[in-house]
Amino acid sequence: MVALPLALAACGRGDEAPRPRPAGARPVTLNLPTSRETQACFADLSRETVRFSPLPDRDYGGGCQQIGAVQLIDIGVPVTNLKGMRCGLARTFIGWTRYAVAPAARQILGSDLVRIESMGTYACRNVVGSPANASRLSGHAIANAVDVSGFVLQDGRRITLLGGWRSTDPRVREFLEVIHKSACKRFGTVLSPDYNAAHANHFHLEDDKARFCR
Repeated sequence: MVALPLALAACGRGDEAPRPRPAGARPVTLNLPTSRETQACFADLSRETVRFSPLPDRDYGGGCQQIGAVQLIDIGVPVTNLKGMRCGLARTFIGWTRYAVAPAARQILGSDLVRIESMGTYACRNVVGSPANASRLSGHAIANAVDVSGFVLQDGRRITLLGGWRSTDPRVREFLEVIHKSACKRFGTVLSPDYNAAHANHFHLEDDKARFCR
């Protein structure tokens, strides 16, 4: 297992980034060449018939950046509150949604997935809920993390992490456990309500290489 500080440092960047600018600096658009990794990722999204828009590379100061990011427009299932996210994160998130969450909803809960509720992606901030890492930038600060809080089914049920993680309904618990295990195989860092109180209401999914699952 990777040491916790490394797991939460969110330093796994697939694109070259310039040196951080001072916190509070005005955001600037960067004139960076698109990396081969990002170009390949764009091609992967196109093959998956995903509607997306590449975003300009931006530096917001203090190490907060969006480089090689996209805005997802249509992945087949509506997702709330999505902002810019690194293309690699978007690709992994789409795979998790299509090949883990949607099938699990149908097979375990007996209803199709019609919406995923997120608490957002990009946010220029440090790690929360971990005093030892409070001075480190969150993966959200480089658009490399998404927080997922709930799932809405075709039959009208709304399954939330806050109410469902320890639900009295064994099928709800099984559904969340199955998609959590799948997330741990796909993403680098996965934090669930079992991690700490700050994650009681969501999965934190980060596309780094930490291999940290809790």
